[in-house]
Amino acid sequence: MLHVDLIAPIATLLERHAKQRPNQVAYWDSTRSVTYGQLASRTASIAANLAKVGLRDGDKIAIYLPNGVDWIEACFAALRAGAIIVPISYDAAEGEISYRLTDAECGFIVTTVARKELTSKIFSDAAIAPMSVFAGPGAENSGISLAGLAVGGDAPPADPENIDRSSFIIYTSGTTGRAKGVLLSLRGMLWIAASCWAPIAELTEQDVVLSPLPLFHSYGLNLSVLSVLSIGASEHIMEKFSPQQTLDLLQTGKYSVLPGVPTMFHYLLHRAQETGVERLGTIRLCISAGAIMPATLNRAFEERFRTRLLDGYGITETSTMVTMNWLHGARPMGSCGLPLPGLAVRIVDPFSAEDVPIGEEGELIVRGPNLMLGYHNKPTETASALRKGWYHTGDLAKSDPSGYLTITGRIKELIIRGGQNIAPAEIEEVVVRYPQVKDCAVVGVKHATLGEVPCLFVVAKESEFDVAALMDHCRAHLSAYKIPEATHIVGEIPRTGSGKIMRFKLVEALNQA
Repeated sequence: MLHVDLIAPIATLLERHAKQRPNQVAYWDSTRSVTYGQLASRTASIAANLAKVGLRDGDKIAIYLPNGVDWIEACFAALRAGAIIVPISYDAAEGEISYRLTDAECGFIVTTVARKELTSKIFSDAAIAPMSVFAGPGAENSGISLAGLAVGGDAPPADPENIDRSSFIIYTSGTTGRAKGVLLSLRGMLWIAASCWAPIAELTEQDVVLSPLPLFHSYGLNLSVLSVLSIGASEHIMEKFSPQQTLDLLQTGKYSVLPGVPTMFHYLLHRAQETGVERLGTIRLCISAGAIMPATLNRAFEERFRTRLLDGYGITETSTMVTMNWLHGARPMGSCGLPLPGLAVRIVDPFSAEDVPIGEEGELIVRGPNLMLGYHNKPTETASALRKGWYHTGDLAKSDPSGYLTITGRIKELIIRGGQNIAPAEIEEVVVRYPQVKDCAVVGVKHATLGEVPCLFVVAKESEFDVAALMDHCRAHLSAYKIPEATHIVGEIPRTGSGKIMRFKLVEALNQA
């Protein structure tokens, strides 16, 4: 069941594929491609030359690049040089970038010439001075360039063999505010390839992946960067997700696997309905993770495209995946699947820590080889999250008699209205089924007598929106105490790179109104 051969040092994986499939394209983007043979050679040179300009074993190196082949090469080369990778969103705000560089104590940063002015300002304001390596247009004329480092290399790269040490500091999505740096090992990340993507999604070297996932996020880093390498597949990396561009690319018939997050599949379905597209080329499988997949969306997507859309549940602290639906056989729609082979999960009462009966809601806790090593420089938070070998996710879940898990919400997001518990996801599942709703989110707001009440935010498909009719729809499908007390029409729902709703931003907007 476990494909243990996929768990190996980066150099071992690169050398394996360079020998077995040297001319196979490993990754490509809109500007260039790289074969497995070229990838092994180029990352070896970059790693050796990074050491030559001062990178030492254990140094932190930030990758602040758009999605693309440059991102891939920077990541693998830095790992081969013994560095710890700190991915940063290319769209991050100045304060977010500064915080990550400072908190992780980055000594190097790989970025573009287009971001040179911004990073120089951050270095000046934060009194930090990482060495910059530039990639992309104009890089050769701006100092040290990634392309320049890929040439030559007098000495062999360090190629560390210890895959249990910290290799990544990935900052959590920040659904509740300031992000924490999660320390992950290469073993933990590749264990997901060995226990999930290869045996469950049946990803092989024959697959061609079309990936719109942000590579800085743990899901994209795990599947679209590391797992594609370990398995030896080929991948087209999109710089950004675009529903129309994705549909156009899929119609070429080049691709077999499409990973995404629920919002991507929502917009893909919506665009296909608008344009009359009914098939996704030669796609054999779509994979969703990062946020809760509504059962209605899952069902509508599969019915239209006649393509499997498998939902799974994962979090950064577990190197991504915890559960996954399998490619074959029946599954309960709305479930995020079964625990991965080799992973232990429990659903416990958040207060007593005792296991709850099957079918009852509790906190999901996890134990296995994919757990984080801890939070960077945060021993108190680490001790709170990792207790007796179990990671306490903070997510509410329930299990059916067959072992399929369903995520019902977050403990801290639970709305307690007059003593009755309300999961925002339950209301959102009903609201998003209403034909005029494009997207939605629910938050709890303070109430003088009831403590908290649900408040709804809606992105409407059309300018004219009938709130009263939507409330009638809600009353037909929800208990009276779950009906939103107020509804706000907004332009968009703030979400993380993985598609999770940033509810704290909606609460902040209400408080400022």
